[in-house]
Amino acid sequence: MPLNPFFLQGSQGEQRLIQDLINEQVQIYGIEVTYIPRKFVNKQSIIEEVQSSRFEDNFLLEAYVNTYEGYSGAGDVMTKFGVSLRDELTVTISKERFEDFIAPFLDASDFELGSRPREGDLIYFPLGQRLFEVKFVEHEKPFYQLQKNYVYELQCELFEYEDEIIDTSIDEIDTQVQDEGFITTLELVGSGTTALASAVIAPSITPTGYIRSLTVLNDGSGYTSTPTVFISTSRHVQGVNASAVAITTSVGGVQSVKELLLTNAGAGYTQPPNINIVGGGGSGAIATCTIEKTQKGVIQFAVTGDGAGYVTPPTVTIAGPTGSGTTAVGVPVVDVSNGELESIRIKDPGQGYTSAPTVTIGPPDIITGRGNFELNDIITGQTSGTQARVKEWDADTKVLKVSNVGIGTTTLGFLPGEEIRSTTIIFVGTKFQSATCGVNSTRIVGVDTSGIAVGAAMSAIDGVISAGTTVLALEAPIPPALNGSILMSRPSLNTSAGIGTQLITVGTGTTQLVIYNVKAHDTRDIYDSYSDNDEFETEADAIIDFAESNPFGTF
Repeated sequence: MPLNPFFLQGSQGEQRLIQDLINEQVQIYGIEVTYIPRKFVNKQSIIEEVQSSRFEDNFLLEAYVNTYEGYSGAGDVMTKFGVSLRDELTVTISKERFEDFIAPFLDASDFELGSRPREGDLIYFPLGQRLFEVKFVEHEKPFYQLQKNYVYELQCELFEYEDEIIDTSIDEIDTQVQDEGFITTLELVGSGTTALASAVIAPSITPTGYIRSLTVLNDGSGYTSTPTVFISTSRHVQGVNASAVAITTSVGGVQSVKELLLTNAGAGYTQPPNINIVGGGGSGAIATCTIEKTQKGVIQFAVTGDGAGYVTPPTVTIAGPTGSGTTAVGVPVVDVSNGELESIRIKDPGQGYTSAPTVTIGPPDIITGRGNFELNDIITGQTSGTQARVKEWDADTKVLKVSNVGIGTTTLGFLPGEEIRSTTIIFVGTKFQSATCGVNSTRIVGVDTSGIAVGAAMSAIDGVISAGTTVLALEAPIPPALNGSILMSRPSLNTSAGIGTQLITVGTGTTQLVIYNVKAHDTRDIYDSYSDNDEFETEADAIIDFAESNPFGTF
């Protein structure tokens, strides 16, 4: 038979009373946690597999911790990769509070499960200063009291970071994963000075007898290292012995001698000297040379100032001879370990010089680096187009740790010598304005936009901010309004009607451009947390090393 019509089995008033009591109890006996919804960066269209995600928004929410006696789960477990933390946390939140104060601000494209919490979202537990991932949402416990459910029970596990983007603008949350993930290293050039060099021409002897040109007759093969070049000595009493270095190249997997460059062109040779190319694990390279007996040329370069800040070889400009002749050509060599000019080799000594020419060295890639990188800043290589997210910046050593290398690009590495930039907004104050908007509104009116630091996409005409724009310089990270037109500081006061007064908080200030040049990019993750296993193995081998013998005897 049907239910007794004289008993309501749960009226709206009774349901409202229970919900209010639950809200009050959670607010009294619970704690404040931060709810961080997950947004999908991209996912596969066939099986809907999430390939990457980000966590940017944050919401304060009261939650009751079900087990105050401690974390549940397996706890600390020793695995073959080291200690694994498997703590679990179960919290209860108000269904009404979540649906009224969080759900309306979630991106509809990402939030496909209605108004309830979603598996994969994060909970920041401030008492333990830990991030937990929601693994299961129980929405039917307790089971339909007075024909309605009032809470969500969130079963969470300790969050395992996998290069997700966590940028909530709350330092204590964002720094939780500062040292986790695949981290590569950029060595940057902070400041530099221009190198100095001078030229030495052949002495005033007869014959001048310096090497005018070097020619490789046979490039040889099989070289595993750079061979040594021997040049016969000058027999003139005032002569100078010539010297050269070999430059190798690989073609089709075969290492051979590409060319010879002079380090000293010598002087006093009456005949072209003999040239022998030996060592390097290969053979067959043969070279010859010509000499100049009457005119003078550059026989050596001297680096008088090493400079600093060079990550790529600078330009070397040599003044030409007075009158007729040929201008000398030098090839700079940079020590990338310290950014200094190491030497200048001679590709062409030139001829027709009567005095030593002026040598001008180009400036380093950057004279003065400026600014400081902040956690989660996006840096961009101006040559490669590569982007990455800042993990840590050491202004003293000029070492920058980055992750997510290649985001938004197809290039997966920074190039030595290229300039990297990031742009940050320096706040000098705040501006508070009220405006009116609805769920279906197309614009927000009445906002004073003077002196507001905004993104390039912002359109401000006569104090009107058009739909689809986003203010970047907000005081706090606030999720977009339902229409996606602007970032708000709080939800609408009348969300059911779609109209309400919004409080807009806008930061004012100037833009700081951070610029440095790349000295080197190490694509390895040298900060891998599992690298400690090498230390464990070393210590274990000191106790029992099966590689030496069986400690339990021989069968």
